[in-house]
Amino acid sequence: MKQPFIIKTGWPEHPEEVARFLDRNFDFDRMTTALLEEKLFADPQADPGLCFSAYHGEVLAGFLFAVRRDIRGEAFGYVKLMAVEKAHRRKGIGTALYLAAEESLVAKGATKIRIYDVPLNYFMPGIDPRYTPALCLAWKMGFTQFGESVNMVADLTSYDWSTEKEEKILQSKGIEVRRARKEDKDALFGLLEEEWLLWQNEAGMALKNDPPSAHIALKNGRIKAFSLHNANNKGTGWFGPMGTHADMRGLGVGSILLKRCLKDMREEGHRTAIIPWVAPVAFYAHFVDARIERVFWRNEKEVLLGK
Repeated sequence: MKQPFIIKTGWPEHPEEVARFLDRNFDFDRMTTALLEEKLFADPQADPGLCFSAYHGEVLAGFLFAVRRDIRGEAFGYVKLMAVEKAHRRKGIGTALYLAAEESLVAKGATKIRIYDVPLNYFMPGIDPRYTPALCLAWKMGFTQFGESVNMVADLTSYDWSTEKEEKILQSKGIEVRRARKEDKDALFGLLEEEWLLWQNEAGMALKNDPPSAHIALKNGRIKAFSLHNANNKGTGWFGPMGTHADMRGLGVGSILLKRCLKDMREEGHRTAIIPWVAPVAFYAHFVDARIERVFWRNEKEVLLGK
């Protein structure tokens, strides 16, 4: 029996149509044309050969975008975005889109595939289990859950986020705290190479903003800590990432840099800050009274080359 839909490969001719489609079919997330274009075209490994659209007649009924990355010596494929029109679910569209993506990812050398938790440029750090049909499809396709991640949220209206007093204490110890400048890129990337190589793309995005949405701490003229915001999912109120070199930890540098970013975000008109893909939950809960808002399940599938 002929399937009632066709799948096209390549960049969408009308991104605004795809953005409206995703926004309509994401129950717990929003999508705009600008955000979609960031997820597609601003990805450092953007590949139109991994962008798939399913059409039922002339109507967009499904969409999937994937990327291939080499991460710490492993060849990963990632499904970054995926949705099926609610009226066209249970017709095999999601399965067909995924299988097309898997075939292409394997052909490009992927040996493992994950869903949504895409380093460098991502939409969400896993599948929100409230998207139950998406989880069921993943498990049907052979994925298994291997971990969990959380997003936290901080109320930006509760404090003034001033750090002048704390910064003066650091200054007396020879530590300078300031907003990063575009010319700091090489020095910041040098720090990131030591421990946070996967965050260079987000740091580069933050430095492109005007003013740069990055704050740094320096000791003897060398960058030793950083925090970023508006570096991923731009315009949506996302904080991070941030990090402090081992020889500067325990001095309060991280909390100061965090609050500097939150102050920026409040001045930009945000009432809350999203702190995504959090590891140190206690840190954010203690210093900015952040609370866990969402949970995401991380799923992975091993695939065989030449399959």
